[in-house]
Amino acid sequence: MQAKLFSPLQLRGVTLKNRIVLAPMLTYSARNGFISDWHLVHLGKFAVGGVGLVFMESTKVDPRGCTTPNDPGLWKDDFIEPLRRVTAFLRQHGAAAGIQLGHSGRKARNSLPWQGRAPLAEAPGVDHGEAWEIIGPSAIAHTAGASVPRAMTPADMRDQVRRWSEATKRAHAAGFDVLEIHAAHGYLLHQFLSPAANQRTDAFGGSLENRMRFPLEIVSAVRAAWPQDKPLFCRISATDEAGWTIADSLRFAQCLKAHGVDIVDCSAGGMTARSVADPGPSPSYGYQVPYAETIRRELDIGTMAVGLIIHAEQAETILQAGQADLVALGRELLYNPHWALDAAAKLDQQDAYATVPANYGYWLEKRANAGFARCLSTWQSGRQAPR
Repeated sequence: MQAKLFSPLQLRGVTLKNRIVLAPMLTYSARNGFISDWHLVHLGKFAVGGVGLVFMESTKVDPRGCTTPNDPGLWKDDFIEPLRRVTAFLRQHGAAAGIQLGHSGRKARNSLPWQGRAPLAEAPGVDHGEAWEIIGPSAIAHTAGASVPRAMTPADMRDQVRRWSEATKRAHAAGFDVLEIHAAHGYLLHQFLSPAANQRTDAFGGSLENRMRFPLEIVSAVRAAWPQDKPLFCRISATDEAGWTIADSLRFAQCLKAHGVDIVDCSAGGMTARSVADPGPSPSYGYQVPYAETIRRELDIGTMAVGLIIHAEQAETILQAGQADLVALGRELLYNPHWALDAAAKLDQQDAYATVPANYGYWLEKRANAGFARCLSTWQSGRQAPR
């Protein structure tokens, strides 16, 4: 019987060959917003490994929105052609190509994680060495040592709507099949949603409806600029450390559905100095899956589950139980880019070696069959040996 993990999923005009997703993972390897051969090799290996949907990491719509000087960008047309190489390779090997668009807001302008992830007091701008201004919903720093952002004006918000729309059109021109809006992890759109980061007194602050206003303007503009036959995802922090609750997420996700979002990517956290990649002491497998389950059940909208999804049987159980429509893996795929092939074998899928290209699968299947034959022969010889 075919495992649900390896069943196709139709999303608008895009068919994913399986339910395995490479989550958007920041690699901080771009230069002046431009990707390189690193990204082609990094992302390409997951398509070769059998992943159904491969996401490009958070790609910024505005150079001011870069988390570090090494973030990739889509704020100008010059970035399109290098990205086309990636999307063409991913599709050539059976994967849909996804991209996550984002803006870091008050969490911008930091050193790399392995250099301390410290706020940079002064740094040249990512694009051409311009001044690197920090903006956010309110003039409130992310942490005690971080820069205080300039509170955005209505003109700034209109400018951001335009930037997100234009970046979306570039993502289509670059050949991406799926687009995800990053509204989680304490970045700009999450900052507007948060009662802690957003203390505005105008129409964009105060009540939940007001705090959702700007993020939903972005979602509406992106959906209008993104082809109707291509699916739109939105990543949210279903809960955070500063007052955002699952009830708030249900209301926001209901609005996302009404604005044409197809899949809610359910993560958590990001409003404190602690990295979302370090969720605390000994988190359990699938610790964020209940968020995806709740939103899917309550709103009848597609969801993607994330967070310590490690084992094939675990992923299959999530899907079979109706907790999510897709499972996204990050560091587990870094550890084993051929996780999909391993999962197919462990779930006893027919033609498991067809998960990878024939010039891998042919030899791996021969190895497996030969190994089984040798083990069987050795075992039989042992049984027949004189006592």
